[in-house]
Amino acid sequence: MKKLYLIIALIFTCSIVYAEEKIEAKKELLPPPKEEVVETSHSVTIDGKTIAYKAIAGNIVLKDDQGKEKASIFYVAYIKDGERSKDRPITYSFNGGPGSSSIWLHLGVFGPQRILFNEEGPSTPPYGTVNNDYSILDLTDLVFIDPVSTGYSRAVPGEDAKQFHGVEEDVESIGKFIRIFSSRYGRWDSPKYLAGESYGTTRAAALSEQLFDKHRMYINGIILISSILNFQTLNDPQNGNDLPYAMSIPTFTATAWYHKKLAPELQEDFAKALKLSEEFALGDYSLALLQGDLIDPKKKEEIIDRVAYFSGLSRDFVSRSNMRVNNFRFAKELLRSDRRTVGRFDSRFKGIDSDAASSHAESDPSADAIFGPFAGAFNEYVRSQLNWKEDKEYNVLVSLGQWNYSKTGNSFLNVAEKLREVMTVVPGMRVFVGSGYFDLATPYFGSDYTMTHLGLDPSLRPYLTMKYYEAGHMMYIHPASLKKMKKDLVEFYTNPGPKVRNPILR
Repeated sequence: MKKLYLIIALIFTCSIVYAEEKIEAKKELLPPPKEEVVETSHSVTIDGKTIAYKAIAGNIVLKDDQGKEKASIFYVAYIKDGERSKDRPITYSFNGGPGSSSIWLHLGVFGPQRILFNEEGPSTPPYGTVNNDYSILDLTDLVFIDPVSTGYSRAVPGEDAKQFHGVEEDVESIGKFIRIFSSRYGRWDSPKYLAGESYGTTRAAALSEQLFDKHRMYINGIILISSILNFQTLNDPQNGNDLPYAMSIPTFTATAWYHKKLAPELQEDFAKALKLSEEFALGDYSLALLQGDLIDPKKKEEIIDRVAYFSGLSRDFVSRSNMRVNNFRFAKELLRSDRRTVGRFDSRFKGIDSDAASSHAESDPSADAIFGPFAGAFNEYVRSQLNWKEDKEYNVLVSLGQWNYSKTGNSFLNVAEKLREVMTVVPGMRVFVGSGYFDLATPYFGSDYTMTHLGLDPSLRPYLTMKYYEAGHMMYIHPASLKKMKKDLVEFYTNPGPKVRNPILR
């Protein structure tokens, strides 16, 4: 009987191996993806002027040094008619995640078409797109890139997509794409810009160094929207890292102000409330956090009072949190008495949880409001207007599992130094930083901290521009912020700043 069991087990094992071999063989039989390009002609009206342009939807297949296909990257490019490519700026744009496609910057702010967004909350179809009066196509050609596994971009059959899922791996693949696109479309001598949002800012900073070091491709400027370059500032605090708590206090103040949860004297003036909150965060609060258990008990009680004052939270809650409140708990606690939560991406939005006593919100109401309309509008737009016919799913946002941070070692990822290095060696390279006051995902004060700790040579500081908007992570869904951002970007693209030589040559 025992022998019979062994024989059955052996047959079962062999069957599994055979099935796996058949699957692998099938993978090898699948043809590699073909490169396709679909071009269509359009026009857009910006600032009262009609601009004719060509839209290019396509994919580029990346190969290794031996010519083996590794991945297919999908993109949408917009090229203005009638200008020499040598004179015309080009901006390579992407979003973050990791695991996000590029639709947010594409249909939210930069592209010639934008989604009509309902700021009041989730809405149902139809969504649609309209002429984007605030597009930057009047200033620059545009290329929207979907990293591997997002959008329509995929690893080729038989290749493990994880080889592209990491800080260095991601930068390598996007850098290769930009090199190939620039070669095929004659853009090596064009003024070149990078634009990223959220983790896309991490990518942009690291990519500027990679393009410089590997391809000797110099970048004229970088646009960082809702930036996160130094992950030590991010509010996912680990034991021993108190910095995120201080960086989040001003966003707590802004959020509490919006929902009318601050003391009357703070509610009177938004700008003044933020200024006082920032001073507290950098001063007494940071000092108190630094002291840890050595803090004087009376001083601790005073700090608890002031955290409650600037956050709109109850003193009891702040005390029970040991004067350290993370963003997720804040999003649940601020409006708990109203049985509401606030959004992480945009804390102006309110949500409803079935369990009002839980410690964390069930979902992000701002994400619920934003993601569906963008997904619906893009899937219709890419087929009906760009004529890209694709049955494969467009991955708007996808979980990539474990992202490879291996080179950071036992530390926080920080690509700010890469940005500083490139700003130093590429004379006149400019950086634009856009932040939303109501962003709990990448708080604006954390971005400020990073930018004021770059260690830039004083002669280079005029090349760093920082702007703020009364909205959240995707601040462009707010009409007034969208209008303001376009005005700020016109200044960024058209004003080269003071002429200086590289300081290392002086």
